[in-house]
Amino acid sequence: MASPFDGLKPELIWRHFEALTRIPRCSHNEAAAARHVVQWAEKLGFLASQDKVGNVVVRVPASPGKEGAPAVVLQGHLDMVGEKDSSSPHDFAKDPIRVLREGDYLTADGTTLGSDNGIGLAAAMAVAEDPDAVHGPLELLFTVAEEVGLDGAQGLEPGSVTGKIMLNLDSEEDGAVYVGCAGGADTVIDLPVERARKEGKPLEIVVGGLKGGHSGLDINTGRGNAIKVLAHLLDRLRRSAELGLVSLAGGDKHNAIPREASAVIVTDAAGQKTLEQLVPTYRDELAAMYGKTDPGVTIAVKDAAGADLPLTPAARDRFIDLILGLPHGVLAMSQAVEGLVETSTNLAVVRLEATGAHLHASTRSSVMPALAAAQDEIFAVARLASGDPRAEGSYPGWQPDMDSPLLKRAIDVYTRVRGAAPEIKAIHAGLECGIIGEKFGGMDMLSFGPQIENPHSPSEQIRIDTVDFFYRFLKELLNAQAA
Repeated sequence: MASPFDGLKPELIWRHFEALTRIPRCSHNEAAAARHVVQWAEKLGFLASQDKVGNVVVRVPASPGKEGAPAVVLQGHLDMVGEKDSSSPHDFAKDPIRVLREGDYLTADGTTLGSDNGIGLAAAMAVAEDPDAVHGPLELLFTVAEEVGLDGAQGLEPGSVTGKIMLNLDSEEDGAVYVGCAGGADTVIDLPVERARKEGKPLEIVVGGLKGGHSGLDINTGRGNAIKVLAHLLDRLRRSAELGLVSLAGGDKHNAIPREASAVIVTDAAGQKTLEQLVPTYRDELAAMYGKTDPGVTIAVKDAAGADLPLTPAARDRFIDLILGLPHGVLAMSQAVEGLVETSTNLAVVRLEATGAHLHASTRSSVMPALAAAQDEIFAVARLASGDPRAEGSYPGWQPDMDSPLLKRAIDVYTRVRGAAPEIKAIHAGLECGIIGEKFGGMDMLSFGPQIENPHSPSEQIRIDTVDFFYRFLKELLNAQAA
């Protein structure tokens, strides 16, 4: 059977990426990927080290005659987001990614592909051993737990790298060079609940088929949030029928827009009939709201196994009202960069369990006071519902430096290699540049990458032909930097 990687060029970068797809490496499970990098480095005679949180640094000697050039840090992250279709049997803890080739793209079979940021790691490893690459000293910095709060970058120790020029290889848009990113902060809400016995038929309501996507890059698409969709249906049901809410679960990752959500309820015969009437009408409304962004949205109702005690009506109402009241989506557009989302929030994960409810919201902004204001509003809504909110996982943004010598050189090289200048952009997502720039002052940084679409979802795909230019640009920029 032919491999989806057969014949892909440049062969060296695709060989490294293929190897990474065979290694389970979701966040907090990067040990095997780190070993792979260290063993590769040692085999080639490069000095490799790993810090106490798991970040890997590989020091690559300069090309002959370029020993005096300034060191360049090539930076990416070892972990990937593990999202899959509900029907997929894939086990991210042990199974390799099943890669598919579909026309001009590589994708995966019902799961995320891991091109975020596997292709960036592969590019750094490829250029380090490419006999045609000319460069000064390189420091390959591969962090852990980027996808769960930039934890690896947060844990970097002084002296981890010495270079003051950094190329972050974790962007996902062909034709663009990034010079800034949003900062972010998470909010976790614990909500106490009370339960009481209520007779009725247990049913499960399942919302699925939504596209989801990256909570920063895709937040401006207007895609539906499965948690919100389900909460609106429950709200309608409680207003017109008996509703005992037993459990609710939606979302999985703080940086992914929820694609699926489900709830177990108990209701009487009249409530079941009301639900049967509500669902088709609500489906039609969803088609009107999300027909372009989420044409595959589904709502299913089925019998549930013996249910636990449902919430009291008061606890049920506090919980549903909290979900409805919490913001989700774009809160403000940038006043400085046309078309850039400034501030947004993602209602990412909700779990209603036996002893309480737990909700997780992820907020981003390129303006730190706006980020703080948005989080204050989330806190206020949580307190109105008698919830206990707390802030977690904050990280700084990266402010653009339009006078950067590295940026000027990159524009010149890009224009020469491609025949057209790149778009200079900032991104509404958290790149590690913000933290690294804060930890190691005086860094001159850029971020770029090939075309990766629908990251953090099973629809993730990478456009094959953009990888060739991405790699050529990287090599030419390193060559110019060492001149």
